[in-house]
This record gives sequence, C-alpha cells and structure tokens, in this order.
Amino acid sequence: MQPQMRTTYRPVAESSQASRAEFLLKTYAHVFAALSAFALIEIALFKSGAAESLLRMLGGASWLIVMGAFMLVGWLCTFTAHRVQSLPLQYLALGAYVLMEALVFVPLLYFADAQAPGTISSAAYVTLAGFAALTAVAYFTRIDFSFLRAVLIWAGICALIAVVAGALLGFELGTWFSVAMVAVAGASMLYNTSNILLRYPEDRYVGAALELFGSVALMFWYVLRLMNSRR
Repeated sequence: MQPQMRTTYRPVAESSQASRAEFLLKTYAHVFAALSAFALIEIALFKSGAAESLLRMLGGASWLIVMGAFMLVGWLCTFTAHRVQSLPLQYLALGAYVLMEALVFVPLLYFADAQAPGTISSAAYVTLAGFAALTAVAYFTRIDFSFLRAVLIWAGICALIAVVAGALLGFELGTWFSVAMVAVAGASMLYNTSNILLRYPEDRYVGAALELFGSVALMFWYVLRLMNSRR
C-alpha cells in the first residue's frame, strides 16, 4: 500500500471535473502501459531463453532472500513514485517496479506454461475482468474504502508469516491460501481505486498507476496459482 499523501497536496477530488478526468485518463493510461510492458518483458525473457537462466539462478537462491529483495525494491519504488517531485524519477520507479514484478513472475509462468499453456491467458482474462468490475464498483458507488487499510495491513502480515513459515518448514500453501489472497488483491484494488478518486493529488498519476498495477499483479499471481493447482 502507498504512503499516505502529504496534507499540503490538494486532492484531485477537489479539482475541476476536467482536471479529475485528465488525472484518471493519465492514471489508467499508465496502468495499461505498465501491464503492456510487463507482458512484453515476459515475452522477451521466454523467447530469448533468458527465462530458463533466470529460473536456474532463482532456484539456486533462498526464496526468502528473493522475497526480501522484492519487498525492499518494491518499497523503494513506491516511495519514490509518491514522494519525489521529479517526473523522470517517478517513471524510473514505475519501470523498475514493472521489471521487478516481471522477473519474480518467471518461475510461476514457466511452470504454468509447461503444465498447461492456456492457463496463463485464462488467468489474465479473469484478472482483467476482476480489475474492471472492482474499478467500476469503486468509481460508480464512490464509497470511501479507506476502512480496508487496516484489513489489508493485517492480511499482509498474516500472509507474510504464512509464506515465511512455508519456506522455512517446507510445506505448501494450499488452495484456500490462494483463494484468500485473491480476495485480498480485490480488496486492495477497491482501497487503491477509492484512495485515488478521493485523496490523490493530480500530479501523482504515476504513483497511482504503480499502486493499481501492483494490485493487478497480486491478483494475477494468485489466480494463476489457483488455476494451476487444479490442473
């Protein structure tokens, strides 16, 4: 989840209708660009054979170290996109975040493609449909979903404990964990979309896009895991 916006910023919700529309257009254009870049990076990795090399490299490292690095880089990217004034640095943060997600996804996509190639596209369609539906709920109802922040923090802590315990003790997180994490990703989409509509300043569309992309990536990860486990 993103850092809290500084109170010196005027939320875009208080701006003119034209400014709000421009902000949302820029935000979702950047989300689409991030998703497209993610897909192109994955295609390039698999077409070039780099995915197999990366898979061997990640397989030789502790998954806890990989996860720790992922969390650190993710936090730095999120902080940069929300706090720095430089637009090029905001774009750099978004690009680094997309690249990091693409690299972390390689093992999951590799095994999904080997076991059932159609699963990847099916999971992508389900994720995009869920994203569209939840975006519509947040946009048309205009409900303030800020109350989900505490729920998401608690769910994130519990999920982290479960993942670490699974890695240390060597047990698999089952189907119900994936189902729960899909629900968490959906709640994250509602929270972030509501926050963007009600509280974001109009110059932070790059940070807004990063948050939404992160929620979509989280849902895609667990929808794909869920579908893969049923094959």
